[in-house]
Amino acid sequence: MTTTDHAGPAVPGGECEREPDPSDSLRTFGAVVQALREHAGLSRAQFGEIVRFSKHTVESVELGRRMPDLSFVERAEEALGDTGALRNSARFLTRGEAGLAAWFRQWARLERRAVSLWTYECRLVPGLLQSVGYMRALCDNDIPPMSDEDLEATVQARLERQHLLVEYPNTTFDFIVEESMFVRRLGGAEVTSDLIDHVLRTVAPRNVTLQIMPADAEFHACMAGSIQLLETPDGTWRGYSEGQENGRLITDSKQVSRLHARYARLRSQALSPNDSVGLLKRIRGAL
Repeated sequence: MTTTDHAGPAVPGGECEREPDPSDSLRTFGAVVQALREHAGLSRAQFGEIVRFSKHTVESVELGRRMPDLSFVERAEEALGDTGALRNSARFLTRGEAGLAAWFRQWARLERRAVSLWTYECRLVPGLLQSVGYMRALCDNDIPPMSDEDLEATVQARLERQHLLVEYPNTTFDFIVEESMFVRRLGGAEVTSDLIDHVLRTVAPRNVTLQIMPADAEFHACMAGSIQLLETPDGTWRGYSEGQENGRLITDSKQVSRLHARYARLRSQALSPNDSVGLLKRIRGAL
């Protein structure tokens, strides 16, 4: 895990590299693969055909951005001399930050500097509000199934991230969450009941605000999906968008402005904080 806090180099559209800051072991392994490939006189495309992976996957492995599959390691080993170097070194590979998706790490670092954090979620309860039981339920539903080691690393990483709510009492945390996230009962009624109790405790401090977007709302400013926004100490706003197997940091001012406007409108459409707490208590009582 790195300690770099800057946003990093952007590419067109305000999107930064999707998997920043690989671990030293991934970078080293990738450099060895590249050196052996070049010594063999193979381009990435040619090597990709031999190991039956795309040239883009080869590039990601060589740059340390991707954990190589076991099949990649075995085929690369055979194609590059069968010395045992790749097979043996692959045993010591580690991801850059256990428990956090590679594309999320840059945002997680920016969170630690933020003076304001705004989150709208329509897929799941935001990580900063999740109970341990809910975290485990999410991991249990992941496809392909997580190993026990990865599950524990994920839970621990999310718990560590939740320290933000305690360690930064002068930072404002605003959440808007769809009512359906609490009605779904992911993990069962007991997990949901514990989740709601946890959320109610978490949003009690005056710097934390929760608004529920009711299921019967006739107007909705964020139909395009979830939104995360943060304000840095110098007054700069950043956005973050996440999909399946990817995420992007949004730095383009026009894009961030549009997200800002949508979130502001959604605030006016969601239930008030007091009404949101009342709704959560009613949902809990019906479990």
